[in-house]
Amino acid sequence: MEPVLVLLIIFGSIASIFIAPRYFKSQERQKMADTLRVAIEKGQPLPTEVIEAMSSNVRSPGMAPSPQRDLRTGIIWLGVGVGIAALGFALSFEEPDTLYPLLGFAAFPIFIGLAFILLSFLNKPKS
Repeated sequence: MEPVLVLLIIFGSIASIFIAPRYFKSQERQKMADTLRVAIEKGQPLPTEVIEAMSSNVRSPGMAPSPQRDLRTGIIWLGVGVGIAALGFALSFEEPDTLYPLLGFAAFPIFIGLAFILLSFLNKPKS
């Protein structure tokens, strides 16, 4: 029972790292939309700061996929995978049975990183 609980805590905390910021950003956008709706219903003019704040959340062209961004993302994923593999090697000195499971787990981010690096070479920038 304890190993299952440990796995649930690990994967639950990883999921919460990605889910919590999106949830709070969604709540913030909802509050902003409600405030704007009330202001428009009362006939209040919208200040330019509010309009700029609303448009700043829109993705800029720099956020679009590009070969350089793919290469950076691939190198980060590759580093994560190599780090997990190194952890497996380090832990295997104390517990030899930990090496192969951690190497198998490290294969996922390594292959994701290699795929991003390959994409960076295949996707040429549009001119």
